[in-house]
Amino acid sequence: MYLKLARRFLVETDKRLLMKAVWTLGLGGLMSVHKHKRRLKRGEFFPPFLYLSVINSCNLRCQGCWVDVASKQHKIELEAANKTIAEAKAMGNRFFGILGGEPFMHKDLLKIFAANPDVYFQVFTNGHFITDEVAAELRRLGNVTPLISVEGSEIISDTRRGSDGVLNKTMKGLETALRHKLLVGVCTSVCKSNIDDLVRNEWVDRLIEMGVMYCWYHIYRPVGPEPNQDLALSSDEQRRVRQFVVDTRATKPIVVIDAYHDDAGNALCPAVTGFTHHIGPWGDIEPCPVIQLATESIHDDRPLAETMNKSEFLKDFRELTAQHTRGCVIMERPDLLVQLAEKHGARDTTARKSVIAELNKVTPRRSQYQQGDEIRERSFVYRWAKKYAFNDFGTYAKHFDVAKYQDPDKAPQENNPQVHQIKVGTEAGDSR
Repeated sequence: MYLKLARRFLVETDKRLLMKAVWTLGLGGLMSVHKHKRRLKRGEFFPPFLYLSVINSCNLRCQGCWVDVASKQHKIELEAANKTIAEAKAMGNRFFGILGGEPFMHKDLLKIFAANPDVYFQVFTNGHFITDEVAAELRRLGNVTPLISVEGSEIISDTRRGSDGVLNKTMKGLETALRHKLLVGVCTSVCKSNIDDLVRNEWVDRLIEMGVMYCWYHIYRPVGPEPNQDLALSSDEQRRVRQFVVDTRATKPIVVIDAYHDDAGNALCPAVTGFTHHIGPWGDIEPCPVIQLATESIHDDRPLAETMNKSEFLKDFRELTAQHTRGCVIMERPDLLVQLAEKHGARDTTARKSVIAELNKVTPRRSQYQQGDEIRERSFVYRWAKKYAFNDFGTYAKHFDVAKYQDPDKAPQENNPQVHQIKVGTEAGDSR
């Protein structure tokens, strides 16, 4: 399997792009993690990977979207984006995830990539704006991998994404990117409506035949202003996805990404471990894309390194969350986020200004933490990579107290205490 995967990379991709990815993303990424570990030993903090939502606008209206896609357009301007990337590069970072909205609606997106040839970008996109001209420029630049979202069959995609003909347009963008020999990935937010279509060998085999080099399965989170609880996976279905990911990694010549488990199958959250944090379209520094609360911004006067290192809100988020669960806090313990917002005067970083009300309405449910049902990695390559570069970095070992864990599956009423309503935003200083 490993020989087949290596052959695919050598034969099916542009060699210059492959070497760029190996050098910048591979070796550069490992060095960024190494520097992160050294910082932690000195009692310092800066995440080795950053996600930037560069724009809030999108051409789709997906079920369960937490981004203010229909609000007035706001984006991280070219100068601010380059400054943020430069400050992160100074800390050793070499990889950045680019999100939206739809990132390709940012008029200066390609200029951001061109201005930073020494780092690697992964763009989360619906693929609708990947034309031949865009793909050709991405190939010329060589430091970008499109991660194209596919959410199911034609009917399911149209329903999930709020428009007609979504899948056809997405597949056209995917085919265009592959025709230009880009390193291309496909991601899926796995939910009730697409698990049977996309979490299966036939779909992965099709991706391999097309020339897709990696895929990413992440679990649908019912959050935001219009969460669709009916789409959320059960605990058994989440275990099914985890088992499929582990088996596919060991048997198929395609890279499979997940962001929820270490080599032994222990659950983790990359925001809680400090592996990554998120910067929103207004420049707010948030724990992760779905937690839209912040006390700091990239537009603050002090350097980004100082902001990250001295943020009491982010530090408290990591430690408090790690004490109570190894899973997703917004799914299992939204009340903790309300407490954190109140304690630190965190501002609502959305345009709609309803995040606290949304958190108070969340029905707690299990996420990736399912004690006693850990599924270990079968692939020795993934085991090695995770042991070195994707683990808890001591966070859960230091803070997690299993006695504080409240299992939503076992005692939903007991574990869903009513939390008092609070408001953050203008009262707490909504200073964008």
